[in-house]
Amino acid sequence: MAKIAQGVYGGVSGKLGNTVGASWKGIHYLRIMPASVANPNTPKQQDQRSKFLITLKFLQPLYEAVNLGFKDYAVKMSAFNSAFSYTIQNAISGSFPDYGIHYPSVLMSRGKLKKAESPVASSETPGTVEFAWDDNSDSGNALPTDKALIAIFNPAKNEAVVVNNATRAQLGQTVNVPAYFMADDVHCWVAFISDDGLVSDSTYAGVATIA
Repeated sequence: MAKIAQGVYGGVSGKLGNTVGASWKGIHYLRIMPASVANPNTPKQQDQRSKFLITLKFLQPLYEAVNLGFKDYAVKMSAFNSAFSYTIQNAISGSFPDYGIHYPSVLMSRGKLKKAESPVASSETPGTVEFAWDDNSDSGNALPTDKALIAIFNPAKNEAVVVNNATRAQLGQTVNVPAYFMADDVHCWVAFISDDGLVSDSTYAGVATIA
């Protein structure tokens, strides 16, 4: 970097060829632009971009779920970004270029509330997913009034259904899904949110084929 005093041209600013003139704290200077930038398409960068895109595509339809479920981990970042960070580090399977989501490793929520006990999902009635879980209302900090956070993801359509209204004491809920989900496999999770805002880890409830 070369400083330039007020000469015949005065202070220098702007770009000329590979030289840029600027000013900092009243000092005019020139700097040479780098001859080239680092290769933006190295194998490592391709690998990371592939994981990034797969994770983003998966989580975007589930924004409502992770925005609730990861709120306790939204420290210096959004809840969505916290969920993104967890997923890309813990729930990617395969190897480049054939990465995928390992659904049982996914968390839709993270927290200290008692999680769902043995949730299962099935589809016996057309256009619905039936959830069931065991009663653990008297275990730890669980309460019968905790609301179930249910997430259903359809990878074939890249769409999700999220509901949050049944209680832990109901031991289950039937959730309607779009008619065009028929015959598709969907992945399901259950978590709980207490009346005072505590959140549980989600539990994978398995895969169901929509009747």
